[in-house]
Formats: sequence, structure tokens, C-alpha cells
Amino acid sequence: MKKISAVLIGLAMLLVFQAGSVFAESKLDGVVNDLIGAPYVTAGTTTKGFDCSGFTMYVFNKLGVSIPHASRSQAGLGKKVAKSDLIAGDLVFFNTNGKGISHVGIYVGDGKFAHSSSSKGVTISALSDSYYVKRYVTGRRVMSQDTFEKYADDPSDETDGGNESD
Repeated sequence: MKKISAVLIGLAMLLVFQAGSVFAESKLDGVVNDLIGAPYVTAGTTTKGFDCSGFTMYVFNKLGVSIPHASRSQAGLGKKVAKSDLIAGDLVFFNTNGKGISHVGIYVGDGKFAHSSSSKGVTISALSDSYYVKRYVTGRRVMSQDTFEKYADDPSDETDGGNESD
């Protein structure tokens, strides 16, 4: 009985530790995870603090893609993607102020997106959260297929030791 219990516990632990984000081990995952918890700063574009579009601009810059620092401007990039067709690395846009697109995040898979929230800083939220469901506007695919495959999909083969400073 002890052997069976040990095997079951081992299998359970293996499953728990192998579960993770939809894009686990990718370069995109690494960049986003390094920023979780960074504070919200109006007009912020560095690890000292981000606003929503500063966060997306920073992440995409790390992946070799230049995008402007304004959610409305970012919403005009790439091609429109249906919510059901979102893939990790797509931008997701929201109307949070009643005046059109005013918030942006990066879809990370499994119905979740990374963004800089004015109340929480850089965090991961669910598109299904009632706040975001009511305010969702569109998704946009900004990365080319080659860029996606290079950065969002493939495992990271780089380590930077986290010594970067802004």
C-alpha cells in the first residue's frame, strides 16, 4: 500500500509541476514572468513601472518587434483576430473608460492575458473576469508567423541572469 501511495504522490507532483502557462518555457513567457509585480506608473515604459501600453511596448521590444506607446495606436497594428482564435503573443484590447480602446494586454493562452493594471501593476488576468468580459473590444496579431515561432512558441535558449537595469 505504501508503494502505491508513493507512486500516486509522485505522479501527482509530476503533473502539478509540469502544468503551467500555455506557453511555458518560451521566451515570451520568460519576459512576461520577469515583469510580474512591476508597479503601475502612468506613461511608464521601464521595469521601474509600466502603464498598459508601456508594458506591451517593452515586451514586444524584447522580442524584436517595435510597437508604439499608445493602446489606440497598437490597436491599429497587425491583423484582427477573433477571440476564439487568440494565440500567445496576440494583443487584446479593452474599453475601460467608455471612450474607445483604453487598455491593452498580451494574450498568454488558456484564456488569460498579461497586462499592467492600474490597481495591481503587471499581472495576469482572465479574459472571463466579469470586468474584462464587459470591456473586451478586439484582439490583434502583431507578430509575424516567423517572429511568433522564434519568440512566443520556441523554448528559450538564452539566460540573462536577470541582471538588466533600466
